[in-house]
Amino acid sequence: MKASDFRKIERAANISRTEVGRLGTAVLFIVGVMVFTGAKFAGIDQLYLLVAAAVIGAYMALNIGANDVANNVGPAVGSFAISLTGAIFIAAIFEAGGAIIAGGDVVATVKKGIIDPDNVGDPDVFVWVMMGALMGAAIWLNAATWLGAPVSTTHSIVGGVAGAGIAATGWDIVNWDSMAKIAFSWVASPVTGGLIAALFLYSLKRLVFFKTDPLSAAQKVVPFMIAIMACAFTTYIALKGIKKIIKIDFPTALMAGLVVALLAYILVKPVITKAVPRLDNTREGVSRLFTIPLILSAALLSFAHGANDVANAVGPLAGVVDVLTAGDGGAKVAIPLWVMVIGALGISVGLALFGPKLIRTVGSEITELDRSRAFCVALAAAITVIIASQLGMPISSTHVALGAVFGVGFLREFLEQRLGGVIENVMQHHKDDPNFDEVEQVLMNFQNAPAEDKKRILSQLRKMGSEAVIDAAERKVLQKALKRQLVKRSALLKIVSAWIITVPVSAFLAALFYFVLRGMMLP
Repeated sequence: MKASDFRKIERAANISRTEVGRLGTAVLFIVGVMVFTGAKFAGIDQLYLLVAAAVIGAYMALNIGANDVANNVGPAVGSFAISLTGAIFIAAIFEAGGAIIAGGDVVATVKKGIIDPDNVGDPDVFVWVMMGALMGAAIWLNAATWLGAPVSTTHSIVGGVAGAGIAATGWDIVNWDSMAKIAFSWVASPVTGGLIAALFLYSLKRLVFFKTDPLSAAQKVVPFMIAIMACAFTTYIALKGIKKIIKIDFPTALMAGLVVALLAYILVKPVITKAVPRLDNTREGVSRLFTIPLILSAALLSFAHGANDVANAVGPLAGVVDVLTAGDGGAKVAIPLWVMVIGALGISVGLALFGPKLIRTVGSEITELDRSRAFCVALAAAITVIIASQLGMPISSTHVALGAVFGVGFLREFLEQRLGGVIENVMQHHKDDPNFDEVEQVLMNFQNAPAEDKKRILSQLRKMGSEAVIDAAERKVLQKALKRQLVKRSALLKIVSAWIITVPVSAFLAALFYFVLRGMMLP
């Protein structure tokens, strides 16, 4: 056997050991939840059901951490504003902090009013519905993570609750108006996020990157952009992140955001002025100005995500706990602190063990993100959630963030194709030019040139002018050569397909698991 073969075997063994280690750590966490729950409620009837529900809730939390959190930190990692290890560390702390500090002491166990628990009637059936919903959603999230498709955990649990509810009592239990709103959000969320991100990126390009002295332009523009981000995130956190601690209406939250924006501008302006002389007068130099805002945005998005989406893991579990500890399993139940801690720790552990795959997908496998583009993605995510919350539209933070990433990528494609049209028009006038070889060479350089060089190259082409045209066949070849796909279509197809099937697949799995539980529990 050759040495190279030994190295391949060793690499495969290392990967295998790593996967076993991750699975082993996840199993230890679940076993810990099992032991804790069993010890805490040793005296109640149907202890085995409560332990099983806690285990399923912990499994769901692990999958939320593995899949959903990537949207908060992926752009920052993909733009190299922060390392993967640093992003996981920050996200784990802020996700857990958001869940425990601001996770809500009362949440709906049935997300978005999908079913009415009063229609279930039998408390035992309600327990089976909630456990089926959790298990169905968790299995789908696990599969989506394995496939590398970031999906909505909220939509997963919605599908799970609907599917188990239908299995238990029939189609009439589902609030179809709420389901229609969620289906509408599949389109509205990513489109809105994409348009807002593209708008901010285009503004940056026009005001900064297309200028002859981009660093000088950035010195004036970037403090305003950071102030807008400060306003957006302050409003976002006030509305969505600390509602357990204090209830704040929209006008008050917006006013607080404007105050913080003014303070941010006053503080940031001299810092950027001091940093500019040390930077290169290039796109990369300007992008470095967004490093700290990107890290802060990743932390704040994680905090708000932990505060809101922890209920996807522990809301149904809280309903089960309420029923099995002599409650009634109503539409709203208080979430005990120990249940919230399970959700918070599960999200953090799942992120640390299995999150890197989806973080890489969001950060680098859809389109190339530098720090300015990632900044626009984070800003768009916060603004879109604020707008949706005021319109009463149920949206998914996953869909918003990924829509923003796609929006940035498609804007880049559009701008490059528009430049390609300019080149095509230049070529139409140069076929009979005695300097055509020179034109051809310049075009070759143009295809590989950085963005800041394209304006200069186009100027050179215009100076060579001659009145001639190229034929239709050559025109098609030129158009094809000038087009680049800056968004991976395979990633787009995979992600959109996963979004479309999330609710029905979660519903089917939840119904299946409900029937399994029912078959096991009935005499």
